[in-house]
Amino acid sequence: MAGIKNRPVGADAVLKDIADIRTEYQMAALDEVTVGDDPVAFFTQWFIEAQKAELSEVNAMTLATVNADNIPHARVVLLKGLEGEEFVFYTNYDSAKGRDIAANPNVCLMFFWKELERQVRIQGIAGKIAAEKSDEYFHSRPDGGKIGAWTSPQSSVIPDRNVLDERYLQYEKEFANKRIPRPEHWGGYGVKPVSIEFWQGRISRLHDRILFKKNEEGVWKKMRLAP
Repeated sequence: MAGIKNRPVGADAVLKDIADIRTEYQMAALDEVTVGDDPVAFFTQWFIEAQKAELSEVNAMTLATVNADNIPHARVVLLKGLEGEEFVFYTNYDSAKGRDIAANPNVCLMFFWKELERQVRIQGIAGKIAAEKSDEYFHSRPDGGKIGAWTSPQSSVIPDRNVLDERYLQYEKEFANKRIPRPEHWGGYGVKPVSIEFWQGRISRLHDRILFKKNEEGVWKKMRLAP
């Protein structure tokens, strides 16, 4: 009850209005012919269209994982490469997401490009990429980002912000006038998809959903889902 008493004035009306928020999707349609037979190629086409539309953070994707206790977690990360069929992102291997993946490599990626009324949902298996690839990307980053990778014990509890500031200054001094090496606890993951779903918003909530699933022979099978 304490939480209700402390609710800001007018909050009840605002929360009630949430149910009335809706958008009518009518920009485009999606059919089985348009998507073709290669979902990764079609994802690339959609990604290029999103880039041309100059969307903010076009490569932002929700990464969902499940930990050793079967508790799900989700957060936004950035797609940094598409190697063959693998969707690549980088992080601290000792972070919560890294521990989740170590316990259960089954993950889900979700792209939402609201300006194009599109979603892409990818289920797959995550695994560390080759160290050489992680090195290559790490050394392409600004020095601040490199030092940040050394500085942050990602997902660990820290007493205050000063801990990060002090550690950053420590590593900045340590690596002054030196080539900053990639820490062993930091690198890339590649997600090998087993299913990819394309969603295009349509009028009256009758959205287009085309799902690709990879069979035991490694062949993509295409099907339409009801919205």
